[in-house]
Amino acid sequence: MNKTLPPSKRKTVSGADPLDVLHRLLKLGNRLGAPFSEHLEKRYQVTMNEFRVIMLIGRLGTTASHELAEISGVTTMSISRAVTSLERKGWVVAKTDPDNRRRKILRLTKVGARLYKKMLPTADKVAKYLFESLKPADMLAFDRSVAALIDSLDARDDEGRSIFIEQTKPED
Repeated sequence: MNKTLPPSKRKTVSGADPLDVLHRLLKLGNRLGAPFSEHLEKRYQVTMNEFRVIMLIGRLGTTASHELAEISGVTTMSISRAVTSLERKGWVVAKTDPDNRRRKILRLTKVGARLYKKMLPTADKVAKYLFESLKPADMLAFDRSVAALIDSLDARDDEGRSIFIEQTKPED
C-alpha cells in the first residue's frame, strides 16, 4: 500500500521538504507586503501594483508596461490597470515612443516623482531589514537561488507557452 508520507517524512536529498519551502516562500511574500499595507497603502491611496509601478518607473526613469510586467512578474493586465489608475491620479504619463508608434513610454510626473521619493525610504528600510541578518556570502547565494528559480518559472517551450504553467496543470 503506497501512502502519501507526512511532511516530516518527505525530505528530499537536500533535506528540505519542497512543500514546506513553498509555504515559507509564500509566507515571506506576505510578510514583505505588510509594511506596504501598514505604512503606505492608506496614507497615499495606492494599491500594491500601483506601488510596484511607481517604484520601478522611479528606478528606471522611463519604461513601457510590458517591460514592467516582465521585470515585476505581474501580469500585463494588472500592470495595465495600475498604469491607467496612476495616469488618472496624475502620477504617471504615457507618451507614444517616436521610434515605435505601438509602444508607450511611461514616466513619472512631478507629483509621481515626489510620491516615489516619499515611498522610497520605506522600501529601502524593508530591503535593509530583510537582509541584515544575512552574511554577504549568504545574500549572494540567496540572490543566485532566487534568480535560478525565476529563470525556471519564466522558461518557455517551443510554442512560447510557460513550462511552469504547463507542468503544474491539475490532473483531470
